[in-house]
Amino acid sequence: MKFFSQSFLYDDNWSIVSLAYFLRYPNPYASHVISCDVISREQTETGTLRTTRLILKRGNMPRWFPKQFVSRAESWLVEESEVDPFGKVVHCKTRNLDNLKVMRVEELVEFRQGQEDKTIQHTEVRITSGFGWGLTKRIENYGITRFKANLQRSREGVHLILDLLRQSRLQPMALGDASIPHVLPMHAPAPTIPFERHEERYDDDSAVPPRQGVWSKIRNWISPSS
Repeated sequence: MKFFSQSFLYDDNWSIVSLAYFLRYPNPYASHVISCDVISREQTETGTLRTTRLILKRGNMPRWFPKQFVSRAESWLVEESEVDPFGKVVHCKTRNLDNLKVMRVEELVEFRQGQEDKTIQHTEVRITSGFGWGLTKRIENYGITRFKANLQRSREGVHLILDLLRQSRLQPMALGDASIPHVLPMHAPAPTIPFERHEERYDDDSAVPPRQGVWSKIRNWISPSS
């Protein structure tokens, strides 16, 4: 078994970071995600919200892996989350449902309100392979390496959604306005957008957004001018 953990600090408060995390699909940094569907949602007696989502992801097997053991490079995952709005904590567990003998992946993510109105994300992953044939350690090492790379892209996707949420609070949007994208294309290439940390807070909803804000960049990315 291989184990990896990492913590990360967002400069935004817990509410907006948690919202961005659950809205992260689709985004151009997660083109390997084919679908994401809610299959159950309930409010517990203590006031927390439990949600189960079914996610289909596309992946590439390494060249050295015997192709006859995996019929397709796609995998179903189940994501089980619980949101505690009173304690300001999100717990999320994701695990794969198929190809378990080749690789079993279990990811635990926690978002917790930190000091100075910031948010702490702690991620843990356990990767286990029961494949054998002298490839167990190689498969587990490959899984950890891929997870680390995807973790960085996942944060970039969350940062993109955070920027979109900030911009949506700064400028009015008319219903049915076709000039503003409501859903990001699932398989479009990632735009070049700087993801510097934001220390400012927006208390005035009437403030005018920057001329080259995220919405403008997204519009230019989706509908480039000729």
